Amino acid sequence: MLGLEGAGRMTTAAKSLRQSMARLHTWTGLVFGWVLYAMFLTGAVSYFREEISQWMRPEVPALAQLPDAAASAAQAIASLQGLAPGASQWVIDLAGERRNVVAASWRAGASDGRAMLDPLGGKPLHARETTGGEFFYYFHFSLHYLPRVAARWLVGLATMFMLVAIVSGVITHKKIFTNFFTFRPGKGARSWLDAHNMLSVWVLPFHLLITYTGLITLMTLYMPWGLDSAPDAAQARQSLRAEMTALMPPGTPGGTAAPLPDVGAMVREAERRWGLGSVARLVVDHPGDAASRVKVVRSEASRVSVSPRYLAFEGPQGALRQVKDHSGPAAETRGVLYGLHMARFAGTTVRWLYFIASLAGAAMVATGLVLWTVKRSAKRADPERVPAGRRWVERLNVAAIAGLPVAMAAFLWGNRLLPAELVDRREWEIHLFFAVWALMLFHAGAKPVQRAWTEQFGAAAVLCAALPLWNLCAGGRHLFASIREADWVFAGIELALLATAALLAAMAMKTARRAGT
Repeated sequence: MLGLEGAGRMTTAAKSLRQSMARLHTWTGLVFGWVLYAMFLTGAVSYFREEISQWMRPEVPALAQLPDAAASAAQAIASLQGLAPGASQWVIDLAGERRNVVAASWRAGASDGRAMLDPLGGKPLHARETTGGEFFYYFHFSLHYLPRVAARWLVGLATMFMLVAIVSGVITHKKIFTNFFTFRPGKGARSWLDAHNMLSVWVLPFHLLITYTGLITLMTLYMPWGLDSAPDAAQARQSLRAEMTALMPPGTPGGTAAPLPDVGAMVREAERRWGLGSVARLVVDHPGDAASRVKVVRSEASRVSVSPRYLAFEGPQGALRQVKDHSGPAAETRGVLYGLHMARFAGTTVRWLYFIASLAGAAMVATGLVLWTVKRSAKRADPERVPAGRRWVERLNVAAIAGLPVAMAAFLWGNRLLPAELVDRREWEIHLFFAVWALMLFHAGAKPVQRAWTEQFGAAAVLCAALPLWNLCAGGRHLFASIREADWVFAGIELALLATAALLAAMAMKTARRAGT
């Protein structure tokens, strides 16, 4: 009898635990679900941000072959001496397999700037001004318009609660492996729950990885107390930053003019150590000064860790002063975790796997948000009387889940339609994204819910499908020409747009059938 009573108490306790975890899972998912969905979807697209940037600069031709890194670096230096002669720092990102331009930027007080250079000649390229795929990457963790620190705290809270939702979800679903194979279509809330469970379980290791490593990327913001308690907190922060990045403040110039040494020779020395095609970036501090310093930074494409690896050359003679080829255990652990999140090491196949898993994460969050409303709708005694809070959730679901793809497609359309001479053109692309997203929120509030779902999914499908058609009609680079010329970056983006349009159209038709329209 005592054994039976003990077993009963244990069963009751386990049931109570699962119920508590279920409530925790539900409300953490709802409160941060819309932010998490946007983070997952824009994060998925960010794995191809270099390719999207190429597509958004159609004036710049694809590279037939990779340029010689040493020659390209020397040509970029020559251009910067004319573009930014008084700068305190030049940063040069060389062209590579995924980037068809040399991206240069400089620090010069109030006149900081950037330019795209021809990787074969070093001359400035005349292409439309655009943020490119970098917008989706930075929006993924900064939300753009919010203050920088506030945005990253919001993203960090959402990520932390995502981790809580994953753990509580695993505890809640005692038949988690059965959920892997279970889907019952046409069963209302049961179908939504099955879809949510399947999407959660299929890529559960990825969800854990991407959530935990997402917190690691901003660990010093969320947990600063170790640095703050150091005897010299400022020096500790500088030392930590030196372990995490090769891009440091330029320091104090010497005040004596001196020409830069042969940067091409520095790149060749780096390639001798690391291999051809291994140099990704040059950081030049105080160009034209006797205290100049050049860092030749190793690419992250061939290694998981993002901990910096570089050669540092100093002075007019270009003497090699520092070889940074390893980091301490803590810094390297952070570098590996950060690298697993960013996937800069990944080839095309692995990035596609990251992309698909991230889309599954977005779909997991979306089905959870819809499930919240579907379950409560089924329990309503009077379907015509919907509580105000639930009405808001339904509308926010539409604007977040279906409206975000509309805004993303509008961003791409802005790249094609905004005048090339428009002042702050890159910012206007972003303004268009947010304006259209706000319009989708207004639309979701003004229309019946099912109709709003259909119209917004339909609008996103039309916008995605029409982009390749517009490129074809406008002349220049388009899908068929890109396939003929084996330009698979440009053709790949166009084909991805058509595939996305087909998926969105299928979702629009499904919601239209459910609405009876």
